[in-house]
Amino acid sequence: MMEYVIEVYRQQSFTKAAEKLHIAQPSLSQQIKKLEGELNTPLFIRKYGQVTPTPQGSRLIKRAENILKERDDLLREMEEAAYEVGKELKIGAPAVTGGYVLPGLLKTFCQTYPHVHVQLIEESPRKLESLLLAGKLDLAVLSMPVEHESLKTKQMLTEPLLLAAPQSAMPWLTAELNDIIEQAAQKERHDQVVPFHLLEGVPFIMLKEGYGFRQVVTELCRHHGFQPKVAFETSHIQTAQALVKNELGVTVVPKMVAQEERNQVTYLQIDSCPTRTLVFAYVEERYLTKAAQAFMNLYQKQEKT
Repeated sequence: MMEYVIEVYRQQSFTKAAEKLHIAQPSLSQQIKKLEGELNTPLFIRKYGQVTPTPQGSRLIKRAENILKERDDLLREMEEAAYEVGKELKIGAPAVTGGYVLPGLLKTFCQTYPHVHVQLIEESPRKLESLLLAGKLDLAVLSMPVEHESLKTKQMLTEPLLLAAPQSAMPWLTAELNDIIEQAAQKERHDQVVPFHLLEGVPFIMLKEGYGFRQVVTELCRHHGFQPKVAFETSHIQTAQALVKNELGVTVVPKMVAQEERNQVTYLQIDSCPTRTLVFAYVEERYLTKAAQAFMNLYQKQEKT
């Protein structure tokens, strides 16, 4: 019954909730009315096609969500008791990061624990945090800062950030920046340092809102005294680099991402030496599965070798 109430709240519709629960809508409505009768209080306000919880309904929903989370955690813990690392691992990562740090690690994990079914979910960092809090992920790879305080983090790595710029001089860049880019291209050196404040007014290619890395770049610009002039927004760092390659702007990328486009994009060090930190994130108050613990331990072991 609690599942019914929560699903109606999440969908804000009896019809959509019934579809999600795979039951008939009249049956769902009857069950909710029966519960409201037993409690002698309405749980939802049904008005103009909208379904919103009453104050008592909100109170019940909050308590019910916690009860169901504890139930699910207990059941999973009991199921894992007979296995070394359990039977399933649900891990999430943004596309910006997942394709670079996870493939090799996932290969080793699957070879080490072949009986564990691994589900990989790629979403924006904001969506991944929501999935963690909802219990639909065991673990996520995120870039700091992490928004929700209830998420605990374990550091993976810290790496430099680089400026990605076209390989030739651009009329929308200052003469000093064009000189730095040309020197880097002529000498085939990737240790040229760019004064980041010179990028004020330059077209930036940014990740969309909801990606933690966008916030990192925005803060970097703010640190140097300006707001980025956003020319294009994308969900993929590869697209951002392709736009740079086609001389439509500049972007900032983590060092691990810069390896792919070295022959088509100029990468420059930034004078303030900014970095980004990747972490494993999970819900501190919920049961951390054995598979999730084993995955993090395997990463730490690989880093030490």
